[in-house]
Amino acid sequence: MEMRPFGHLISAERARARLWRAAAPIELVESIPLEEAVGRVAAATVRAPAPVPPVERATWDGYAFASSITRSASPSRPVEMPVVAELFADRRLRRTVPCGSAVAIATGAELPRGTDTVEIFERVRELGPRIRIDHPVRPGRYVAHVGDDYARGARLVRQGELLRPSALGSLAASGFARIRVYRAPVVAIVPNGNELLAPGERPRPNHIYESNNATLSAIVRAAGGIPRPMRPVADNPVRIEAMLRRAARSSDVVVATGGSSVGEHDYLPQVFPRLGRLLFHGIAVRPGKPTLAARSSRTLFVGMPGHPTSCLSNAFWLLLPALRRVARLPGPGWIDQPIRLASDADRLTPGLATVVPLRVQGDRGHPTFFDSHAITSLYGANAFAILPPGDRPVRRGERLVVHRLLPPLGDPALAPNR
Repeated sequence: MEMRPFGHLISAERARARLWRAAAPIELVESIPLEEAVGRVAAATVRAPAPVPPVERATWDGYAFASSITRSASPSRPVEMPVVAELFADRRLRRTVPCGSAVAIATGAELPRGTDTVEIFERVRELGPRIRIDHPVRPGRYVAHVGDDYARGARLVRQGELLRPSALGSLAASGFARIRVYRAPVVAIVPNGNELLAPGERPRPNHIYESNNATLSAIVRAAGGIPRPMRPVADNPVRIEAMLRRAARSSDVVVATGGSSVGEHDYLPQVFPRLGRLLFHGIAVRPGKPTLAARSSRTLFVGMPGHPTSCLSNAFWLLLPALRRVARLPGPGWIDQPIRLASDADRLTPGLATVVPLRVQGDRGHPTFFDSHAITSLYGANAFAILPPGDRPVRRGERLVVHRLLPPLGDPALAPNR
């Protein structure tokens, strides 16, 4: 079996920086309904065409009247007023309310002319067609004034802003039905290997089911992209290159899994330089050393290890920040948190950084890794640490600063307060 040695290995920090710089933010824009826009990135600044609310409105159910009539009201000298109308949110009283009279008003209804305040039902005594109030009511009580929420010309959404429910509500309140957002990046996932079966196929001797499509699709969606998983490709350089080129025609990023190392059937190292400028091949890290990347004029190509844990581990620390940059999402997808190891971790390796996946609970981290071929090595992991090269064991009780994955990749129940 022929082996081709790695060239110069670059550090994990340099690999992440190179891939991040090569991950060009998406430029294409689309218009979508507000109901579909949460989590998307606004492509333009939007300002309010009119104030909200556009008129003075009641914020509680009660009675509207002129506050001056209650200025001297007290339990010993209450004020009585006739109720001259009833007003709901979809109606407007066109006549002026005489001073000393009241209107029964529902939440959201426009305050009638001649009134400047509202008192809630619970603080008013009803006497048939009249009401009695035994306390002063200040002007503007339970009233939303014109522009209280926001004025005409107020910025509702900033270009590049991650759209959240409150921003979408502001747009809807101003009458917008759609918003222009940056298109979600399309990420093709191309597994290769003669031994791979797509899940759902009939079992065959000496074959295994491909699992990187499922894990990487989850990473892509969490990073704001649209995954396009493809069926496994056989170990053939011509077929692999053809599939990668075909995928690139309809994708912004192409991620290939398997065939990235230095073995006789590892063809990505010879295919990638033909697709674009090679960024690196080989990272001084374990697991995940056989990782490579290239950039063409319009597509970013990333070659990931085929071993499930190596692939997913590299996706957390290397691929996730790059994909978020393409999608214009802020941050790398994690926050830093100091923890103390609850049990021993894997031994450090001279010349190679070590990625340690952890299940963080409170301020304790439980290492989960046991082998790069076993996907269960990352089961329950919601954080990771990248430890420097060395030649020593990592013992229980050591303090580390870990990268804690944000939801949906991290466990929402364990997510720290922010």
